[in-house]
Amino acid sequence: MTISRLTKAVFGAALIASTPLAFAADQPALEDSTIETAKMLRDAALKSDVAYDLLESLTTEVGPRLAGSVKEQEAIDWAVAKFKSLGFDKVYTEPVQVPKWERISEAASVVAPFAQPLTITALGKSAATPEGGVTAEIVHYATFEDLQSANPDDVNGKIVFISNRMERKIDGAGYGPAVQARGRGASEAARKGAVAIVIRSIGTDSHRLPHTGGVNYEEDAPRIAAAALSNPDADQLERMMKRGLPITLHLDIQTKDLGTVEMANVIGEITGTTLPNEYVVLGSHLDSWDLGTGAVDDGAGVAITMATADLIKRIAPRPKRTIRVVLFSAEEIGLVGARQYAERHAANIEEFAIGAESDFGAGPIWALASRVNPDATFVVDKMAQLMGAIGVVRADRIAGGGPDVGQLARVGMPVMDLLQNGDDYFDLHHTADDTFDKIIPENMRQNMAAWAVFTYVAADWPGSFK
Repeated sequence: MTISRLTKAVFGAALIASTPLAFAADQPALEDSTIETAKMLRDAALKSDVAYDLLESLTTEVGPRLAGSVKEQEAIDWAVAKFKSLGFDKVYTEPVQVPKWERISEAASVVAPFAQPLTITALGKSAATPEGGVTAEIVHYATFEDLQSANPDDVNGKIVFISNRMERKIDGAGYGPAVQARGRGASEAARKGAVAIVIRSIGTDSHRLPHTGGVNYEEDAPRIAAAALSNPDADQLERMMKRGLPITLHLDIQTKDLGTVEMANVIGEITGTTLPNEYVVLGSHLDSWDLGTGAVDDGAGVAITMATADLIKRIAPRPKRTIRVVLFSAEEIGLVGARQYAERHAANIEEFAIGAESDFGAGPIWALASRVNPDATFVVDKMAQLMGAIGVVRADRIAGGGPDVGQLARVGMPVMDLLQNGDDYFDLHHTADDTFDKIIPENMRQNMAAWAVFTYVAADWPGSFK
């Protein structure tokens, strides 16, 4: 099934067609030259493998890029060098203070009554168990909400197991409800006396590859070890529990919290002609988890945004506004680079014309959403119309801007969402299977084509999205 057929089948009337070109009386019209250049860029991107090649370079030459690690610093150096070799007008970094956490070892097993090993991974920022691990009976809750309402007497001294399943959705909408167990489960369990917590991986696959991801410890609770079971292992635990016997688990997680280190957001710019101090922001994050090589999350986004700006620089007339590509540091452990970037630039947010983020893998883009001045929606409609040739429709929803760029939206920047098909994204997300071989070159080209249309039109139209 093609992406255009898929989106029509799934969303039907929830999607609105592209509208004829029109403009508000107090906004300038889109120039024909802008539209023709956007078409040219779109078509050229469909023949370009620059994004694919950049991603191959990042994942091969750097590999995993855990926030705060030596490997993230290697990625920062890689990005600076790549921006310069591509000929960006301005390349620089802005410092970011990043918590440094290391995974040392992780193991789990059922001790009784059905002794066998389990496949787990420590959640990012997890505390360690005592040396030698902990052994305790598990107490099972189907959801985080069930744990919240649990009697502390039932939890005290036990290992909590939360088994909620993530639902597969094209736009990843199943992630938010499921991820509460990962982010908040440890502190809730600890407040009730648990010695550790294990959760079903927040993912949609059935592979025996657990999904990591950040745990958020709250100040009013002890820090206990937190781990994710692969989905088949979570199923195994549930089957054991149906026998009606107490299940005893041994969990041994060794980690280190090494304080704060300085990393950096990396920025590359293509300078605009008549509005050089207004910025169109293309965002993605440079760090990744340490299990795979971060191809899907978010090496693909890094490559797409860099390659888009490079394409415009190489073959198009310079747009009026400056194109600013921002590769954010330490997204995976809590949007660290993005939060500090937004705080640093909040005072001059009026200079940020509009932005968007690529951080949902490398599936084809199927829809375009916006959060802009209503008098600028005709520009967004034209973008969607230009993207129609590559299977993109206008979405009847409000854009959020993505995790990192969304931090700039919070302080006043208009944003767009170039919505990717994420049907299989959470099969790979935060696992050892997030590797370059999963990337389809054709999809990278299609992403780049859509991004080229958005970026050029946004940068060359002199009106206001605010």
